[in-house]
Amino acid sequence: MHFKTIFRSLKNKDMLRRVLCVLGLIVVYRFLAHIPVPLGEPATFQEAIQNLISRSDFGGFLNLVSGGGLTSFSIILVGLSPYITASIVVQLLTKAIPRLEELSEDGESGRRKINQWTRIISVPLAIVQSIAYIYILYQSTLATNTSIAFTPSTMEWVISVTAMTAGSVLLMWLGELITEQGIGNGISTVIFASIISQLPTTMATLGASLFDTSAGSLSLFGWFNLPVNPQIFWIVLGFAVAILIVLYLLVKLNEAQRIITINYAKRVHGNSAYGGIKSILPIKLIAAGVVPVIFATAFLSLPALFGQLLVTIDSENTFGTQLMQLFTAPNASNFATQYPDGITAQWFLYPALYFLLVFLFTYFYTSIIFNTKEIADNLQKQGGFIEGVRPGITTAKYLDKTVNRLNLFGALSLGLIAMLPFATDYIFILITGAPIGLSLSGTGLLIVVTVALENLRQLDSRALMVTYDDYK
Repeated sequence: MHFKTIFRSLKNKDMLRRVLCVLGLIVVYRFLAHIPVPLGEPATFQEAIQNLISRSDFGGFLNLVSGGGLTSFSIILVGLSPYITASIVVQLLTKAIPRLEELSEDGESGRRKINQWTRIISVPLAIVQSIAYIYILYQSTLATNTSIAFTPSTMEWVISVTAMTAGSVLLMWLGELITEQGIGNGISTVIFASIISQLPTTMATLGASLFDTSAGSLSLFGWFNLPVNPQIFWIVLGFAVAILIVLYLLVKLNEAQRIITINYAKRVHGNSAYGGIKSILPIKLIAAGVVPVIFATAFLSLPALFGQLLVTIDSENTFGTQLMQLFTAPNASNFATQYPDGITAQWFLYPALYFLLVFLFTYFYTSIIFNTKEIADNLQKQGGFIEGVRPGITTAKYLDKTVNRLNLFGALSLGLIAMLPFATDYIFILITGAPIGLSLSGTGLLIVVTVALENLRQLDSRALMVTYDDYK
């Protein structure tokens, strides 16, 4: 990255306008995260929301990517999940329906139509999710607070669902406005800002625990005492070192790629010669990015959410209780109640299924976004070939073999990254008898690293273009 070039490019009015516009849109997004849903007293839903987050790993993930919109019961509670779901559905349909596949290959006009359909599909999904969230949260509130006398009317339901749907559409629009500035993908940037916005709360919690010297202070070689809690100090130091190591590995894994050299045949047309050059085809180690982790989290959350819905309707429903026990991620908030006798075989069920689904979804999504047959056909049409490999079907088979080998290591790496929270909890259970509440979030770190690198790459590219005249 050319950071000096980036800072120099800010002297350009257009570049400065783009950067300030992106920052302003992020501020607007954070403002929306504090506007409550117009349904009764928002404070009455706090306990139910905390219960939902503690019982569902997907609830915690939604709260993370919505920038705390779930815990604050704001109008962006639904977040970008309807748009993300619609995008995944449209991508799958594009590969399954030949007409849509032809449309996606029809240049910019085709892509615009597909994007418009994605936006349209996301609206009914947002409405359905809004109704489901309000119903589950309201029933959970009634179950935990029997003294509540609030009963939403039909009009209040309509207004609340409309507000939450509008919040989701607003986030989608803000993401597209950020994308138009040309310095990063808008949807990814919004999710990135959501995760980063949780850092001040985490740092404040750590700081309060670190400087709580009621249990004693840290003695430094017997010379003097530091006004910090000794146990928390070593935990924070260990986490800081671990996060630096994980960030380094994530950057390496995200940037790792296999370079395949492409040769182009030399053509003679009249008195001019074309081709005869070499190019490269980079294949990323983790081409699927963080999508397999999101897929796996959403897939595993469905049984737990269904079980919670059954228990909300009928508190004595044993099937719903079993679903919640089996498909709830073990963490610090539910460890004492679900595992009173310590670690059991059930503790490993969720992490094992999570790792398996991440592994399988990595292969699945990579096969969707990296079509080897299409790449081989395009190379053959352009006169390109891989040295020692025949064009056409043989090239497609060679690319399939290469991608599968990369996927094996990439899927294992992605699965291990997703296992970081469970690994840290397991270590602290063995040491202290209980998991720690501040586990390393492999998913959050992966999203932050991936989006930050991509946005910096686009910012660097635009900065080089803006300052091109300075190098003449």
